[in-house]
Amino acid sequence: MQIRKIHHVAYRCRNAKETVEWYGKYLNMRFILAIAEDQVPSTGEPDPYMHVFLDAGNGNVLAFFELPTRPPMGRDPNTPTWTQHLALEVDAMADLLTTKAKLEADGIEVIGPTDHTLFQSIYFFDPNGHRLELACNTATAEMNRKLDEVKWAMLEEWDRTKQAPQHARWMHDGSHRQK
Repeated sequence: MQIRKIHHVAYRCRNAKETVEWYGKYLNMRFILAIAEDQVPSTGEPDPYMHVFLDAGNGNVLAFFELPTRPPMGRDPNTPTWTQHLALEVDAMADLLTTKAKLEADGIEVIGPTDHTLFQSIYFFDPNGHRLELACNTATAEMNRKLDEVKWAMLEEWDRTKQAPQHARWMHDGSHRQK
């Protein structure tokens, strides 16, 4: 078996309508489907919900559940806020910067652009508290080749030591720019 693609990724939201409108306004995601039930199909549990689906481009779907009978959303207090996020790719730096300006004009705090060597990113939160990243690829074929060559060695070293391996230090020390 080979996975073909991610069918959809689902998160919880505070308000389905607000979420659909926000993603349409700031990320140009088209609202493609709504499903509402009073009972969970997989478990039979009585739990009314609204499940909305947004077009994230190229067959990718981002979905949200509004659960009005459940306690307010929370997050894992042991996981830093920067860790769990959804990264979305844009075509060009101009798209990244235009979105940043639009978000900031409406008072939404944006971090970045951050240079990750392989891509540039901005970070911000949606109205539900989910951290989002917009990324624009900047890697060269040579960079990708070098990283592919060391990925297993890096993983093995990390597994043994739980310390950051230095196989790809060039990504962070600026030496990749010295050619």
